Amino acid sequence: MKELKCPGEMDLSGNSLFLGGGISSCPQWQWAMVDLLGETDLVLVNPRRDDFDATDPTMTRKQIEWEHKYLARVTARMFWFPSETLCPITLFELGKFIGGPDPLFVGCHPDYQRKADLQIQLELARPQDCEISYSLIELAGRIARWSEKP
Repeated sequence: MKELKCPGEMDLSGNSLFLGGGISSCPQWQWAMVDLLGETDLVLVNPRRDDFDATDPTMTRKQIEWEHKYLARVTARMFWFPSETLCPITLFELGKFIGGPDPLFVGCHPDYQRKADLQIQLELARPQDCEISYSLIELAGRIARWSEKP
């Protein structure tokens, strides 16, 4: 496993996975996901910065540009919705890729407030290939099994 953290740059080759999900007002779940997927051959594209100043508009723009760039370049995307926030940007990003052909992995905490909306939208957009995981461990397991396929 390799990890690309924002604002780093890397040419992606092989299977790569964008770690989409809550950043503001929620735990640093990305650390757990990186640890859980540590034995895979994936390049994990992690948008969570070590130092982010939300009051700096230039940093906000650079963050969004970086995420936009790497969301388009990866071979697969995952989105995690924690219980602490609605994750409006994550919902926006999921909406952009929900109908696409690339592998998509979605998970949410059992107490996520819009869990029913996620379930319905995924059933309508991807009824055959996208189920919701309700823990990071379950979500990581699904991703690891996908990464092992030839």
